[in-house]
Amino acid sequence: MEKLQQIPPSIASVSDYQPYAQARMSEQAWAYVNGGVADELTLQANLEAFQRLRLRSRVLRDLSGGHTRRELFGVTHDFPILLAPVAFQKLAHPDGELATVMAAAALQAGMIVSTQASTSLEDIAAAARNPLWFQLYIQPDRAFTETLVRRAEAAGYRALVLTVDAPVNGVRNREQRAGFVLPADVQAVNLQGMRAPAAQPAASNGALLLGGSLLSSAPTWADIRWLRSITRLPLLLKGVTEVEDAREALEQGADGLIVSNHGGRTLDGMAASLDCLEPIADALQGRLPLLFDGGIRRGTDILKALALGADAVLIGRPYIHGLAAAGAAGVAHVIQLLRAELEVAMALTGCRDLAAIDRRVLAR
Repeated sequence: MEKLQQIPPSIASVSDYQPYAQARMSEQAWAYVNGGVADELTLQANLEAFQRLRLRSRVLRDLSGGHTRRELFGVTHDFPILLAPVAFQKLAHPDGELATVMAAAALQAGMIVSTQASTSLEDIAAAARNPLWFQLYIQPDRAFTETLVRRAEAAGYRALVLTVDAPVNGVRNREQRAGFVLPADVQAVNLQGMRAPAAQPAASNGALLLGGSLLSSAPTWADIRWLRSITRLPLLLKGVTEVEDAREALEQGADGLIVSNHGGRTLDGMAASLDCLEPIADALQGRLPLLFDGGIRRGTDILKALALGADAVLIGRPYIHGLAAAGAAGVAHVIQLLRAELEVAMALTGCRDLAAIDRRVLAR
């Protein structure tokens, strides 16, 4: 089915994009983008957590001079919404990440580019007129990992986002049932040329995973120290959900954290990302930027995350739905919808700027 040439009036919220996107994606690609791990309990919990929180309306507040600006690592963002790293965007649209970065550039939205992008990180950077961060997986080949860092630095990326919560992938049953495999024309192009890890004997203890070669090369806190030592770019850790890990990240030199359970795609049965945010914010007390990822579907969701301690939020599936339905125009519309809803929510809770948003906007 052809992509939408104009946005129909029936799309009034980001969730309205879902049926339009599904109709324009293969069953396998839809399963990949929208599926969670196992029974998808954590995937659902991310959405339900926002529904449990209520807001307090405030009236007759002075809103003059209001704005949604937020500074992150020396760059002022017009609004606190960044595009999360999503792999293989050509599954959703032939132009993939280039369509996404075109939309982000038009609105000056921050974008985090995935290691597993289906377009090279250099080509994305060449098309960008907006702040770009590079999401990194530490590869078994550490020398190749360093090469990725150098490429990101040379291309002008302004921060590194290290995903730390996926040393292995959980079994995503929805993908499995749909028979998902990457099409021949969609690849993780940034990983081309990486040496395949040497074949290792099976674990001597008879285990299927533990004790085997895959986990023996998985990153540890020592790799955080190593990565911190080889780059001057700000380093954020994405996938932190526990206070103990947040404190350790601070000790090991992280410059920022992203509270995230990987969109419910790694370990099923975890708490919702939103439920992990407040304890980490309390523990860190503003000592480094704290971002949030997981389940944002409304501007009021953004307000709630900011009230619980986030400095900014990431969106993932919503903009991919916009991309699948209408390309760059769809991505831009998703960002605009959420930005407009956030501003309305701020006005109705009496918050003229992001600094005014705190837990007092929440009804508890």
